[in-house]
Amino acid sequence: MDVDGLTVFYREAGPSDAPVLLLLHGYPTSSHMFRHLIPALAGPYRVIAPDHIGFGRSSAPDVSDFAYTFDALADVTRGFLDVLGVHRYAIYVQDYGAPIGWRLALASPEAVLAVVSQNGNAYEEGFVEPFWEPIWAYGAQRSPENEEQLRPALGREAVEWQYTHGVPDPSLIDPDAWEHDLALLARPGVDRAQLALFGDYAGNRELYPAVQAWLRSSGAPVLAVWGRNDEIFGPEGARAFRRDAPDAEIVLLDGGHFLLESHLDEVAAAILRFRPRVLGEPAGQR
Repeated sequence: MDVDGLTVFYREAGPSDAPVLLLLHGYPTSSHMFRHLIPALAGPYRVIAPDHIGFGRSSAPDVSDFAYTFDALADVTRGFLDVLGVHRYAIYVQDYGAPIGWRLALASPEAVLAVVSQNGNAYEEGFVEPFWEPIWAYGAQRSPENEEQLRPALGREAVEWQYTHGVPDPSLIDPDAWEHDLALLARPGVDRAQLALFGDYAGNRELYPAVQAWLRSSGAPVLAVWGRNDEIFGPEGARAFRRDAPDAEIVLLDGGHFLLESHLDEVAAAILRFRPRVLGEPAGQR
């Protein structure tokens, strides 16, 4: 799809009259991370999974031609939804998908019906600080020295680690997942785009109070289904949702950051059980 001159690649399945679940992926992947979840949910949901600009098969313009910020990625996502004619939807947010989803909710508070957070952070408690320290340093000062500390995050070892850490049996993780990511990360100029987003990430923390206020005022149902062994966003980030959404469902599974690679069936089952809450049905009907 063309959105303001940019190509947005997306995957879609499910009936046009089913409740929409917008799947927002994280770093360093794309809608490819939902390749197995989409057929598991399509039918009860209309699932829509775009690739963010600079990721997957979507456009990856040079940093001189596109400002790689989370504001800009959210703007493109809003434009994408407008072209599709989708104006009310639930969001599934993972990693980078969370700050994009939060911006959608803050810009159009009535549009977002419910939240499924799969290791998608909205609280300071969620940050596992040893992982984030070089990102905070680069955001504070984009010096060559701080960039050098972050560049390994673009490489094979770090990308593979994101998939395998916290998983009891890493041999069960499909290596095609990180090979797909690495191939698309290797596109010319994508390294600069990703570094720009690293540098912009600290600004997402400033949104958290507004996001938490939206959760309180909207009453949007929340399902936090989380890999409890994640060394990027820890399980306290999942539990914290109950502070502002007291009826949040918290499901902690024995996995890591990319939970769909190890616990697809459990995640899909939780999201299917959650569907009545997306529709606003009373608890007795669930």
